[in-house]
Amino acid sequence: MRSPSSARRRAGAPASIAWGAALAAGVALATSVARYRQTIAREHERVARGGVLVTTSAGAIECADIGDGAAVLAIHGAGGGYDQALDALAPLAASHRLIAMSRFGYLGTPMPRDASPRAQADAHAALMDALGVGSASVVAASAGAPSAVQLALRHPQRVRALVLVVPALFAPRANGASAVRVPIDPRFALAVAALACDYSAWAAMRVAPDTMAAALFATARAVVTRASSAERARLHTMLRHLLPLCRRRAGIDNDTRIVLNLSREPLERIAVPTLVVGVRDDAYGLYDNARYTATHIPGARLMSFARGGHAWMGHHDALLREIAAFVAARA
Repeated sequence: MRSPSSARRRAGAPASIAWGAALAAGVALATSVARYRQTIAREHERVARGGVLVTTSAGAIECADIGDGAAVLAIHGAGGGYDQALDALAPLAASHRLIAMSRFGYLGTPMPRDASPRAQADAHAALMDALGVGSASVVAASAGAPSAVQLALRHPQRVRALVLVVPALFAPRANGASAVRVPIDPRFALAVAALACDYSAWAAMRVAPDTMAAALFATARAVVTRASSAERARLHTMLRHLLPLCRRRAGIDNDTRIVLNLSREPLERIAVPTLVVGVRDDAYGLYDNARYTATHIPGARLMSFARGGHAWMGHHDALLREIAAFVAARA
């Protein structure tokens, strides 16, 4: 016959295990939240100290203005801000005046009622006015390309040269659609879901940085894992610098509306030297867009890479050299 004390001990064992597991989970969660708060505080501080607000005729526009020489206006893609443009193009400041700005709804630049590519282009020109820049070479990536094209169309005298890197621009499709392609990989949907808030994004970046980066930057995971340490570090910096998302959300939402409803622009009217960069395995399907753009801008040159995805993995140094030579020849 079992003693009462033995029965109580056996009954209490599952409860003790459950309490222990709950305590461990609570400690893990508290530690995670503390790390998140430290990280997000650093990211807020980083973006706050790196740019300045410039008063323009189009309102306040945030930018970083570094280097000396002929001006280069750097226009970031979706999820960016002046910091994304600096991450990609900072080496140009060794020989040029690099102006990296935050488009509408990103970081310190407020979202106006009209945030169309045309309004953005007018704001780019207004920023140049405020900074005393008569003309500049313009380098735009991804979702920054529509406003760069509008700048060349609406203010051609302000653009000495135009560089469009993996541009989110119109291209006709067989089914009549012109939108950027949404990857069907379920990891893309999970990565986008993780961007619901800063904490979930941060947690996903910590747990699976390569998977998050490959999905969001439309690059095959095998390309990411086989890349050099320097290229993976660049990609991870791009990923980490999506934070703080709360200061980019309005811009991301606006870019999403724009790139999912692209229409054809009169590219034949662009009269400035143009370099277009496309990557064949870009999972957003933008290689066709780059090729179409280069075909229809008079005299434009297409620079192609077979592999590297939307983040042009493995080709960043070559791309920088090409951009530097292209803009220097037209300074």
